Amino acid sequence: MIILLDEYDTPMQEAYVNGYWEELVSFTRSLFNAAFKTNPYLERAIMTGITRVSRESIFSDLNNLKVVTTTSDEYADCFGFTEAEVFAALDEFGMSDKKPEVKRWYDGFTFGTHTDIYNPWSIINYLDTGKLGTYWANSSSNSLVGRLIREGSVDIKQEFEDLISGQSIITPIEEQIVYGELDGNEEEIWSLLLASGYLRVLHYEEDPESIDAPDYELTLTNREVRRMFCIMVRDWFRKSRREYNEFVKALLADDLKVMNYYMNKIALATFSSFDTGNKPSEAMEPERFYHGFVLGLLVDLADRYTVTSNRESGFGRYDVMLEPKKDDDGMILEFKVQDMEDERELADTVKAALQQIEEKKYEAILVEKGVPRERIRRYGFAFCGKKVLIGQS
Repeated sequence: MIILLDEYDTPMQEAYVNGYWEELVSFTRSLFNAAFKTNPYLERAIMTGITRVSRESIFSDLNNLKVVTTTSDEYADCFGFTEAEVFAALDEFGMSDKKPEVKRWYDGFTFGTHTDIYNPWSIINYLDTGKLGTYWANSSSNSLVGRLIREGSVDIKQEFEDLISGQSIITPIEEQIVYGELDGNEEEIWSLLLASGYLRVLHYEEDPESIDAPDYELTLTNREVRRMFCIMVRDWFRKSRREYNEFVKALLADDLKVMNYYMNKIALATFSSFDTGNKPSEAMEPERFYHGFVLGLLVDLADRYTVTSNRESGFGRYDVMLEPKKDDDGMILEFKVQDMEDERELADTVKAALQQIEEKKYEAILVEKGVPRERIRRYGFAFCGKKVLIGQS
């Protein structure tokens, strides 16, 4: 008897997300014991999954396991199509001129020391349809990834935003992921995304003398993965899509009254006290949350503006800047959570935000790029719990 078990950990992901983890572990442990250890007819078995097997309790009854991971050189060129194989297929299908596009969309996987590995499912579907799209990413389960990012800290969301915008992050990676520890160690999120194929390694440094996990520089694997994550983030906000669109329309029209109406409507329907913070020790967390939230509303303006965040200009760092690509007005957005000790009204907080834009001369970079000062709008966003006030100068 030969047993081939594919994606052994997919049920584990679903159990973790949906709250029946302990029940599944108990069942799977006994199943694996019967199938792989005490089975007298077993000749050999192969088990595949995205997470390493050695630290999961379902394998506590098994022994003599040989583990091959994405960092192993063994079978490294067998986990996907090599670039030579992909380019040969494109030549055969008369698509030789599509090689640069296909490489940008589907290249990026690394196994061991082998780079430029392509996902077979994506390549086969592209050859069949001739259309670039999210074939592999749409076929995988993203529920666990989505939950971990949505429920992660502000720092996790900020790093995720950096990845989507094409930047890289540096983080320690532990190859042995344990589902039961995901809630207690946020760095495991990046390990899971790397193991799943959503991230690729640009560089890593390992100190043989250190007992800590090595630091990895990671970025999104390719354009297909980036498209998948952009769609996933938009889906999170789909229920209130109309309100988001109306806010953006009001911003473009410089309609301050409508901007305030829709921002308060969104805040009331979407924000929770956990998001907005209600403890003195969380003073900076709400501001970061609002910052990230409004930044997300501006995604749809990418065709008209270059949207940047937390960059240096003048004598400080602005929160959000919208640099026009054509003839639109430039915009600077500053976010502040009301200081109950020094600011009696939200209007005072708005005034402080606008004053900061002026004193720090955040408009300097826009002026350098040729945007006239009279075409630069300055907005102060003041927040207190689920109440929002937007002012302008």
